[in-house]
Amino acid sequence: MNDRKQHVIQKAHQLFVEKGFQSTSIQDILDYSGIAKGTFYNYFSSKNELLIELFKSINAEVEAGRKKLLIGQDPSDIEIFIQQIELQMKINKKNKLLTLFEEVMVSNDEDLKGLLKKGQLKLLHWVYERFQDIFDEGKKPYLLDSTIMFLGILHHNMKYYLMLNQSNATADIKQVVRYSVDRILHIVKELEASNQKLFEPELLQHLFPEENRQKQDLQIELTRIVPILKKEAATTSEKEKHFELLDFIHEELLHSKKHRMFLIEGALLTLKKDTLSKVWLKHIKELEELIKQLKR
Repeated sequence: MNDRKQHVIQKAHQLFVEKGFQSTSIQDILDYSGIAKGTFYNYFSSKNELLIELFKSINAEVEAGRKKLLIGQDPSDIEIFIQQIELQMKINKKNKLLTLFEEVMVSNDEDLKGLLKKGQLKLLHWVYERFQDIFDEGKKPYLLDSTIMFLGILHHNMKYYLMLNQSNATADIKQVVRYSVDRILHIVKELEASNQKLFEPELLQHLFPEENRQKQDLQIELTRIVPILKKEAATTSEKEKHFELLDFIHEELLHSKKHRMFLIEGALLTLKKDTLSKVWLKHIKELEELIKQLKR
């Protein structure tokens, strides 16, 4: 995104928070950001599209921050999860997203409301995936229920904590997040002990079919590429090393809950250093491209 477009989004964001999204006109945005109408429509087809770009920009910041916190860390460490949630809450607070979300949800704009609902489902899916990293296999059937309850607890605790501490500029988001996470730890244990659940985890598969397709495509490609590479390495003096690295990449990509990309890329780098044949190089490049796609 170019600097000028980002400038317009930032200025519009300030207006949306101060005046409200519905009360802010395109002319207000033009005057406040100092651009011509033609420039605005060169960037956005409507005020709604500008708001969508704003939400996407903030969401990209959140996702990048969450991924950065996981680099080199154990995904099952609940302290990392707490840091990720804290980061998201701080970004939301900084951007006053709660105010914008609430205004959109009471509006008559079905497109914007649909966008926010999609964002809520993506957050639901992300927390559910992280809970699978954190909790043991026996608790898996209860993790969708737990995710929904956690997000409800977190949302309402944060909303009323900030509302009741308006005079306190240093209101501690960390305290709210940790308190909410502590509550869900007990709830997950209670659900497992009672063997009760309201939502079947399979529901998420229907909501995110594209992720299932991606996994299937990945499996097909790995099943095609890895045997070819093994065949090329079979007659070399370092056959065992190559087989071990290829098996590690295959296992990590298909069966690891969270791909340890730094280890995968390290294994791939070792394989790339060897020039066994043209076929080897061709399929190593294909494997490298597959890994790059997963990172996008």
